[in-house]
Amino acid sequence: MKMLHSVGELSLLKGPIVLAAGTFDGVHLGHQALISRAMREATACGGTAVVMTFDRHPAALLRPENAPKLLTRNDAKIALLEGMGVQALLMLPFTGELASVTARDFIASLVSSASPLQALCVGREWFFGKGGEGNVALLRELGEEHKFNVIQIDPVLAEGSSISSTRIRVAIASGNLMEAATCLGHPFLLSGTVVSGAGLGSKIGFPTANLEVSGMLLPPYGVYAVKVLCGSDLLNGVCNIGLRPTVDASANAPVVEVYLFDVSSDLVGENLALEFVKFLRPEQKFNGLEELKAQIARDCKSARELLSS
Repeated sequence: MKMLHSVGELSLLKGPIVLAAGTFDGVHLGHQALISRAMREATACGGTAVVMTFDRHPAALLRPENAPKLLTRNDAKIALLEGMGVQALLMLPFTGELASVTARDFIASLVSSASPLQALCVGREWFFGKGGEGNVALLRELGEEHKFNVIQIDPVLAEGSSISSTRIRVAIASGNLMEAATCLGHPFLLSGTVVSGAGLGSKIGFPTANLEVSGMLLPPYGVYAVKVLCGSDLLNGVCNIGLRPTVDASANAPVVEVYLFDVSSDLVGENLALEFVKFLRPEQKFNGLEELKAQIARDCKSARELLSS
């Protein structure tokens, strides 16, 4: 998949260009339908399909206090798009300068760079340009003016309701990972980079990999049996999400830590992707490290039996 980081780079691609535009957080079934339609249009006209998105959610810059927690990091999003066979990805850095571009000027820049712009595929809730002033109605007007097609994709339904990133976030936050997977079209994966921890796990016989997951949406606090993708290796383990009240009474930010079965290597700097197979128990405070150690052993026994089956 060819990676682009500016609108001007569209001129490097074989035209006609068919753009699929959106935030695409999670790359759920609705996103997949939109992108697949763009790929079919590009094939029909002998051109190139390009997924156009941003390197961060626009709200992270415009309304940081209300920015949604993310379903996918950029590396995970790229991997999902590659898996769909996407030819090119235009991942625009969402800066203050880009946010100040008017809707008309933004579309004009796409038209002048694509050779030519054949079509733009969007969902019905797509907004663009300064202050989100552009909507599908304006896009159709600009399509007529600049001679490109506008293809609006209707929502995809699951169990009678529209699939959206918001719906998936609500499902994950409430622990309904099955509903989330149904809407995503794939299991929910929490990805993060392993960072150095305090080393307490090693002291009690269960060395954990601590994940940097700032800005990511987390399932409810507790202990989970997990499958973990590390490079090309699929590993089994136990994940704890929470404040670790037994060892840190003053914590105010959750920690994601994973104990991988039968793995002894140092994973600091590695990227891990966690699939939550089963919720084992809620987080709780124990009366000392020995009690905590005994419970972790029971958690590992339950998870090994579950994951081996």
